[in-house]
Amino acid sequence: MRGNVVELAVAVVIGAAFTSIVNSVVEGVINPLVGAFGTQDLGAYQSCLRGPCEVNEAGQVVQGIPIRWGLVLSASLTFLITAGVVYFLMILPMTRYLERRGAKAPEQPPAMTEVDLLTEIRDELIAQRAARSGAVTVGAQRSGEDGPAPSRDSSGPGAEEGSD
Repeated sequence: MRGNVVELAVAVVIGAAFTSIVNSVVEGVINPLVGAFGTQDLGAYQSCLRGPCEVNEAGQVVQGIPIRWGLVLSASLTFLITAGVVYFLMILPMTRYLERRGAKAPEQPPAMTEVDLLTEIRDELIAQRAARSGAVTVGAQRSGEDGPAPSRDSSGPGAEEGSD
């Protein structure tokens, strides 16, 4: 988490410093391009809600309610340019660098799940039982509860005498 905080702080400082460059680009390049269709200053674009807007010599609105959508457009362009530069020049290269660094790191085996652990314990118990008795058994063996009862052969050791 400490690394992320440092990266965030660096991004904020660089983004703040870069804002003045973006503002210069908007005022020096984009505003003149927009000026080809109208006024060079985006802040001059506005609409009035009530009647015509009257402005005195000091630039203050005397009558009407102006909506300065040119300022919003200028701020939006500044934001988009700043976000694009920060993304393509800082975030994207850092992400690629971290991916390359992560690819070089040795892969860790996946963590064992509960089922895998129980399966391993079962197999170990079966191996210990087989080593003691010398017989190989697979799975748990139960007597008659879950399956059919063992068939009794008349010639076997538990056969009843005189049943003929």
